[in-house]
Amino acid sequence: MIRSGDRVLIGASGGKDSAVMARDLALKKRHGRLDAELVGLHIRNDFSPNALSRRLEDEFAEWGIPLVTVDVAVEGRLKPGRKMNCYWCSTQRRTELIRYAMAEGFSAVALGHHLDDALETLFMNMMRKGELSTMPPVVSYRKYPLRVIRPLYLVEERQVVELAEALGLASATCSCGYNDRSERDRVRDRVEALTGGSSRAKRNLLESLRHVNAEYLPS
Repeated sequence: MIRSGDRVLIGASGGKDSAVMARDLALKKRHGRLDAELVGLHIRNDFSPNALSRRLEDEFAEWGIPLVTVDVAVEGRLKPGRKMNCYWCSTQRRTELIRYAMAEGFSAVALGHHLDDALETLFMNMMRKGELSTMPPVVSYRKYPLRVIRPLYLVEERQVVELAEALGLASATCSCGYNDRSERDRVRDRVEALTGGSSRAKRNLLESLRHVNAEYLPS
């Protein structure tokens, strides 16, 4: 997933997922298991608390990862009549991550998506788009030399939560006034109900995408 000599830009949202991922990559590099340059990028929107930026600076400094903060008027970019929501904020921050990575010559952008995120996206795409697809662990762009990687792809959210709590990182979750019950939240509840929280069931769901029996599917 990470190649020798890669320049990896870490999406530092301030949430538990990206924090756990950044710390893990930093430890791997410190122990000689990762030959890559690591830099964090925090996209600070127009309603982010200043305390979040200061806390991220302290954490990344402790892990030995340089952190860059870019201010983006996420709410200010809304067209007249549009309401602010989590999806819009996420889309704008992702756009700026890719834009910065391209401008600064990074070869990979690391995002903190985990196994539960992949399964939720799978079911959302099935129900909304009528297609069998989800976020892959590695996305290579055809037009330019940049990859999006997800180092936590096989890690369950409960495992991330447990480690974040043990490290004192769990409080770094989004607390803005727009963080309401989204469609992803509702799908998350359905996935938990479907699998009963079983790790084996979740991994089998993901594995099924690699073993499609076309003979028993409608053409």
